[in-house]
Amino acid sequence: MNILAFGPNGSGKGTQGAIVKEKHGLDHIESGAIFREHIKGGTELGMKAKAFIESGDLVPDEITIPMVLETLAKSKEKGWLLDGFPRSLAQAEALNTALNESGMALDYILEIELDRDIAKERIMGRRLCANNNNHPNHIAFDAIKPVEKDGELVCRVCGGELSARADDQDEDAISKRHDIYYDETTGTMAAVNYFKNTDAEVITVDGTKGIKEISEEIMNKIS
Repeated sequence: MNILAFGPNGSGKGTQGAIVKEKHGLDHIESGAIFREHIKGGTELGMKAKAFIESGDLVPDEITIPMVLETLAKSKEKGWLLDGFPRSLAQAEALNTALNESGMALDYILEIELDRDIAKERIMGRRLCANNNNHPNHIAFDAIKPVEKDGELVCRVCGGELSARADDQDEDAISKRHDIYYDETTGTMAAVNYFKNTDAEVITVDGTKGIKEISEEIMNKIS
């Protein structure tokens, strides 16, 4: 089973992707994690990607596409959920071509819809767990608020150290990322609409619902 997951930054698609992965035994492939691996490893592609990520800009296709396709190929037999790619119409077209050439069928398009202002609020209040970035922690929502230990906020799931990404606190960077996502001409929404016209089954959910409610809705629609 192969799934493409879409949702604006702050919609919780990483969290939902992790749940789907565990349920169906898929590889959860996050473009952000691929970038971080290359950046941490100091690769040439990683260093080039870092400058774009920190400014909130879209990483160019000549950097992103080779990274993602290499990772997908490794998960061909097991199946995958791809999160964070494609982010543009051009990337969608390139991905679709690559999937067809490799014989990898796309089974589902998962889209989490969320208003732009709500997405921004969620981004600025979220905190990342050092042990698992998909552990939900948010300072503004009681249901997933971090817990306090020795005067410090720690992960509500595992007690791990929490941090806030610098670009999550930069309103200009957030606006740039959302400009890209909500763009229906050449941006991510154009990619969503492109794949909706393929043979893959489309699952659209309301991102304002709770994590458990969204997860149950997704699970009921994925066979």
